[in-house]
Amino acid sequence: MQWEFLTAPAFAAAVRDTGVCILPTGVLERHSDHLPLGTDFLHAHFVACRAAEIEPAVVFPPFYFGQIYEARAFPGAFTLSPALLLELFQGVLDEIGRNGFRKILIYNGHGGNHHFLRFLAQSALWQEKPYQFYLAQDLVERSQVDAILTSDFGGHADEEETSQILFEFPGAVDMSQVPPVPARPLGRMGDLDAYNGFWWYADYPEHYAGDARPATAEKGRKLDELQAQGLARFIAKVKADQVMPALAVEFFERERGLREG
Repeated sequence: MQWEFLTAPAFAAAVRDTGVCILPTGVLERHSDHLPLGTDFLHAHFVACRAAEIEPAVVFPPFYFGQIYEARAFPGAFTLSPALLLELFQGVLDEIGRNGFRKILIYNGHGGNHHFLRFLAQSALWQEKPYQFYLAQDLVERSQVDAILTSDFGGHADEEETSQILFEFPGAVDMSQVPPVPARPLGRMGDLDAYNGFWWYADYPEHYAGDARPATAEKGRKLDELQAQGLARFIAKVKADQVMPALAVEFFERERGLREG
């Protein structure tokens, strides 16, 4: 059930019947020279729609805003200021909640969103909301993914991502532009024991990590089904969850009591 294709009565029924909205997230960024800029959000939305066929939920329209400052040096990247990005996500969650959903599930398709989305989740303790927000993570065993792939390393525009887009949107992939040499980390930060925003660029200055040459659409089909099944199981858990809503009530009652004396 894709939000944008539902009629108003069908939408109201979907809110009542499922209670869950999936917000798939990604970004617009370079994926070497052979994959589309929208790879992450296109893939996340595709898998979310497949999962919602298995375990009914409403899927938010394609959403391509996220943390991608490490790609600002490349054509096509789309970024928003940190404060605006946080406000945008909070506003979108609030609007989904205003439409009646009491459980919102974020399914992330972009590794660079990892820290941002965890901070967004932590920010839910700042103000009481009429909905609960769940961040999906670790839905598939890595060993299951590795069993499908040929390459034993990767991370961006690699065999895994390329296979998935070959299956989902074959016309958007130009395999003739796959780099002839695999991309391994350059290690330009050396042994500096620190976290810095330049860490990704230091290792992968061409926004390519791995080896896309063995990618096939059949591998993509198998990978997508694994992910969709994993997400469907998580949707079912979210639907059944009574712990998070109860914890929220308890937490904010105590917070109010402290604040009001």
